Amino acid sequence: MRLSVKSATLLTLLAFVVVAPLFFPSSFYYRVGALIFVNGLAVTGMVILTGWAGQISLGHAGFAGIGAYACALAPEHLGLHPALAVLLGAVISAVLAWLVGRPILRLKGYYLGVASLGFGILVSMVLNNERDLTRGPDGIDVADLGLRGLLKDAGLDLSNGQFWYFFCGFSLMLGAWFALNIFNSPTGRALRALHGSEIAARTVGIDVPRLKLQAFVISAVYASVAGSLLALQNKFITPDVAGFMHSVEMVTMAVLGGVSSVIGAIFGAAVLTLLPQVLTVFAEYEQLVLGLIMVLVMIFLREGVVPSFLRKFRGNEA
Repeated sequence: MRLSVKSATLLTLLAFVVVAPLFFPSSFYYRVGALIFVNGLAVTGMVILTGWAGQISLGHAGFAGIGAYACALAPEHLGLHPALAVLLGAVISAVLAWLVGRPILRLKGYYLGVASLGFGILVSMVLNNERDLTRGPDGIDVADLGLRGLLKDAGLDLSNGQFWYFFCGFSLMLGAWFALNIFNSPTGRALRALHGSEIAARTVGIDVPRLKLQAFVISAVYASVAGSLLALQNKFITPDVAGFMHSVEMVTMAVLGGVSSVIGAIFGAAVLTLLPQVLTVFAEYEQLVLGLIMVLVMIFLREGVVPSFLRKFRGNEA
């Protein structure tokens, strides 16, 4: 009996979260693992927007910046608990995504990519220039989430790295579960029809602008929550989280692993998070080697690493 894609993806993630720490040579790898999960959560939103709906965003790091700075500013200025600040950042990101996407997504072509790029640059400029509020490029401290203390009182004493590893890991599983539920729903089928052909989608009665907007808003919330988790675990954040290069990294991670596949995009996030650690042996040639790997993947595995290997495996199986 074959597992469904949803079950296989969630079981794979669960196995990785639980088993990987057994092979960690030091506590540093808990930090790397948590970063993989945060990036994986962000690119899961890119799967919904780009892989299924066929829309490109080049400014999604702006939403990550909103989520991150919500966790830094809301507890200090509004007295909110950091957990509520995560929710506030997600709501603000959803509203801004709706405002930005509503006029743009009624147009054809790559208007969303250009508009989102401008939005991301605007958010980055505000975070850099509003020093009185955000401390500018110097960055700002972020309040502690406080859950470690509650777990310790309950008899589960985890180190800081262990806590964030498991917290971000299960947050990623929750995000993947939600995305896969969308995939199997009528909305998910409509999104894939939209990706195949907007004209055909309109013909069968799909409200194309509304569907594009939904995908954009959902993916913005994913990016915002990922930014919040990054800020909370680091307890410090800078405007780099909203920078253009962070947006490019998010798109690259999704495309590398397989932008139409949740597990593929998460794999891409893992690879691009780990590669800089591995390639330090190449010193000044690190970026060159990383670029070469990306070019080779795009030439020989055009669908992304995971979908390409799955297709080959199924072909051999047949």
